[in-house]
Amino acid sequence: MKQVVQNYRSGILRVEEVPAPAIRPGTVLVRTRASVISSGTERLMVSLARMSLLGKARTRPDLVKQVMDKLRTEGFKETWLQATSRLDTPVPLGYTCAGDVIEVGPGVQGVTVGQAVACLGSGYASHAEVVRVPVNLICPVPPGVSYEHAAFVGLGAIALHGVRNARVQLGDRVGVIGLGLLGLLAVQLLKASGARVFGLDVAPGRAALAERLGADRVTSSAGYEAVQEAMAFTDGVGLDAVLIFASTRSSAPVALAGDMARARARIVAVGAVGLDIPRELYYHKELSVIVSRSWGPGIEDPRYERKGVDYPIEYVRWTQQRNMQAFLELVASGKVVLDPLITHRFTIDDAEQAYELITGKKPEPHIAIVLTYPEREAGARRVELQSPPARQLSHSSLRSEPIGVGLIGAGLFAKGTLLPILRRGHRIRLTGVVTTSGVTARHAAERYGFRFCATEMNELLDDPDTHAVIIATRHGDHADLVCRALAAGKHVFVEKPLAINEEQLRVVMEAARQSDRTLMVGFNRRYSPFTRAAKKWLGRESGPLSLVIRVNAGQVPPTSWVVDADEGAGRIIGEVCHFVDLAQYLTGGLVREVAASGMDGYRKAGEDGSRNDTTHITLLMEDGSIATIVYSALGHKAFPRERVEAFRGHGVCVIDNFRGATFTSPTWSTRRRGWNIDRGHAAELQAFFAAVRGDPSGLPTLEEYENTTLTTLAIERALGKKAWVTVGPRDDRPGNGAQVGMSSTVTGTGTVEGA
Repeated sequence: MKQVVQNYRSGILRVEEVPAPAIRPGTVLVRTRASVISSGTERLMVSLARMSLLGKARTRPDLVKQVMDKLRTEGFKETWLQATSRLDTPVPLGYTCAGDVIEVGPGVQGVTVGQAVACLGSGYASHAEVVRVPVNLICPVPPGVSYEHAAFVGLGAIALHGVRNARVQLGDRVGVIGLGLLGLLAVQLLKASGARVFGLDVAPGRAALAERLGADRVTSSAGYEAVQEAMAFTDGVGLDAVLIFASTRSSAPVALAGDMARARARIVAVGAVGLDIPRELYYHKELSVIVSRSWGPGIEDPRYERKGVDYPIEYVRWTQQRNMQAFLELVASGKVVLDPLITHRFTIDDAEQAYELITGKKPEPHIAIVLTYPEREAGARRVELQSPPARQLSHSSLRSEPIGVGLIGAGLFAKGTLLPILRRGHRIRLTGVVTTSGVTARHAAERYGFRFCATEMNELLDDPDTHAVIIATRHGDHADLVCRALAAGKHVFVEKPLAINEEQLRVVMEAARQSDRTLMVGFNRRYSPFTRAAKKWLGRESGPLSLVIRVNAGQVPPTSWVVDADEGAGRIIGEVCHFVDLAQYLTGGLVREVAASGMDGYRKAGEDGSRNDTTHITLLMEDGSIATIVYSALGHKAFPRERVEAFRGHGVCVIDNFRGATFTSPTWSTRRRGWNIDRGHAAELQAFFAAVRGDPSGLPTLEEYENTTLTTLAIERALGKKAWVTVGPRDDRPGNGAQVGMSSTVTGTGTVEGA
């Protein structure tokens, strides 16, 4: 299918052929009939992407500081890989469209195939022939409303939410600064609410159009003259509210709004304007300022947008979806007219010409630009980039021939860490990459040399040239994807964790034991050269090991998928597992018992699935060794992330952030230092490919993998308990004091999340 995409690093914008999205629970697939370019928002995005690296840095000094902190602690190589992978990101443009439902996902009620719907949402309602949209970001198109008019729904909802924030009452005199597309919609919405409207835009043509659409008075003047006209319009009192739709870094519109407003009026900033508020003016008038947030309540709430959890109408009257519905009803009733706003139409194939208009490359007056979509087949979920190999290799020939490797999930970790290693790999051939986003799949496939890209996992599992798959998706999908890949006869490398609950673990371990294929979990730190040297050096001493592992993990937002109960399962299961495995490797045994304490009141488990981010954990190993893991979210990124201290007999070994190590004994001391951090990612992939070729000596046993997951689950149960918890499957028989665990199970949705 065709989709408009811009590369954030290079700024190149083009219409690409990408795989159509696959359905997910709680979503619908929509065949797009029309979409509308948001001139202001999309012009800013395109302009930012086309800036030099220095220009981008000037716009986000906060991110530059993060990069500098990482450079000091992680070294140049690691920082460069992570920074460039973030910059080299394809951005799907567009956020408002309309079309017909072609598929309905599990859990969606009240939506039928063939139904006409309007859609909004960045990353969802893009300029693409087929879009996948969560159920709370669509609404039915009323009878009599065309696809073109329904495609304005995202813009209409923004304007409507801005008007609601102004708390307009019948008869209020309201100013609108900036009469572009959003401002012209706001003029009509204000008139529909019974307000008298004063419009201002420096372009006389737009001011005249606002007057034709119902504005009571308009002006193209600025500064003092505009204020005088506003005062004349309000009989010297001043405007009851002013909505700012201008797009400029200057704070002049904010100062102008304050001059035109009456005492105790409301100023609503909808457009991206400077917010240096003149204090004296705003103080003496006691003005209220609101920065309006897009479409309304629900935005950036993953429960609302991704999981379809609606807000009760008795508590939240106007959500994003209800604003969408209200706007389309006003269009259907004729109170909002859209044809006068449409200045240009292009097909999706000619979309690049449309962006020449909004960026000024093709100077021509414009307001609303509509993209239309030709009638053609657009549902293919696989795009071939190279010709298939002349001959297919069997698994028995992999000792001497290249291994066909496919990737499932191409997020930041895969792009910043795994793919650069795979690109340098010897005797491997990259076959296909599968992600939920066709844009991401295409970009990863092109950049790293995969033969095809797809959004459906079966395209990879059914490919005879793919012998091994690397799974780098969100944690909740790991167990199911591992089981399906093993069942398809593929060797599997899966990023940690292997599973997020006991039921998933039971199923995946059963599948692994029944399969003759290799299964490896991405516990990379045991493969670091510093860890290997430490284990060898500690082997000179006898007796149990005393181990302290400190992790300066940093915070993640409470809305992050990492702490979502279903997608990430929290940081203990998703991240602490690394250090449990490290303790296993250094001590040479399994974990027998655990104790743990979280920081009460810092971040407790809640409805968002978050877990304690700052946790002290003690592990008792089978051989009597003891390991302490201090996992803290309270530090700063300028401080090194990890430190390992190991004591055995009279020897001490310290690993400093996997960039250096010190070995000390009663008779001598030595220090080993590297130029860059090496957490073992390259070595672990080498061990995986060696196992695929018949040498599994570098891999942990399945029992170790199982023990690691069971340990993290035991840590979850131990939090808040003043007692040791034995590592092992829960006994749920009545009367034994069993803990309540997570109930997620392995599913077979056939799609990939988190790519």
